Amino acid sequence: MPCTVVVCGFFGDTGKGKVISYLSIKDKVAVTARAGVGPNAGHTVVHKGKEYKLRMLPSAFVSDKCRLLIGPGVLVNPETLLYEVQLTKSEDRVRVDPQCAIIEPRHVKTDKMGALAEKIRTTGSGSGPCNAERALRTARLARDFPKLEKFLTDVPLEVNEAIEEGKNVLIEGTQGTYLSLFHGTYPYCTSKDVTASAACSDVGIGPTKVDDVILVLKAYTTRVGAGPLDGELSWEEAEKRGWAEIATVTGRRRRAAPFNYNLAKRAVMLNGATEVALTKIDILFPESKGAKTFEALSQPAREFIRNVESKIKVPVTLVGSGPGVWEIVDRRD
Repeated sequence: MPCTVVVCGFFGDTGKGKVISYLSIKDKVAVTARAGVGPNAGHTVVHKGKEYKLRMLPSAFVSDKCRLLIGPGVLVNPETLLYEVQLTKSEDRVRVDPQCAIIEPRHVKTDKMGALAEKIRTTGSGSGPCNAERALRTARLARDFPKLEKFLTDVPLEVNEAIEEGKNVLIEGTQGTYLSLFHGTYPYCTSKDVTASAACSDVGIGPTKVDDVILVLKAYTTRVGAGPLDGELSWEEAEKRGWAEIATVTGRRRRAAPFNYNLAKRAVMLNGATEVALTKIDILFPESKGAKTFEALSQPAREFIRNVESKIKVPVTLVGSGPGVWEIVDRRD
């Protein structure tokens, strides 16, 4: 059962999009199913000199033979979805489960008002209000929207059949472990669980179908919006270190802090991680930019990776050495 779940171990923004895009090509993935909340998460993919910022489609679109599915647990904004389908020229490969709840303009309006905007500082995508309606069983579903009719399919059935046929399948998580409604920094969190277990539920597979859980961690920690961040640096200090980032969805500054070993270790536990992808090693150690082998990384970078492995007790099998799909060290072989 060649099924791998990819999730973030921090607060999002760890580079899951890069990892998934690489795996989709390298491992000849047949099906990638998008889990998570909805368009409040952004994934950035750099492929063939072009940068893509996606909020709905799986990052595996770069593999032109990969089926791109959106699971029934994911909220869909039809306008965002249709724009990204056109952007990536992937109409023939994209399918949406009829059970996906639909974000409507009124949800977006509500999300930009009151405590959600002022206290929680959400992305304003409408995801929280839509999930609230889904819990009340009043949200409209994808099957109710004619413009989505040609994209509809039974996603759990497709994913499970692919696994049973021995095809490589990726489950693409979004947000991050500590933005989980259950395991995160409540109330400064997203509107549902986003750990590996939830990702499986979102696309309709049981836990016995999963072979590996790849936990994506960045070489430093960032988060967008309100909520605690241990060791938080000033924006000026983040700029000095090269850690100053702008969020994909909101365009807001990401707050930054050093790598948090305690959070990483707990995320391994919460997600049942079997391996780790450690991204942006080139930001922490610029001399390692573009490395393709472990030996090509600088000695301080190698020591950092070994220290991470020692403390979290999980092997670091993938190391991101730049933004491009192929700027990665693959230690799985």
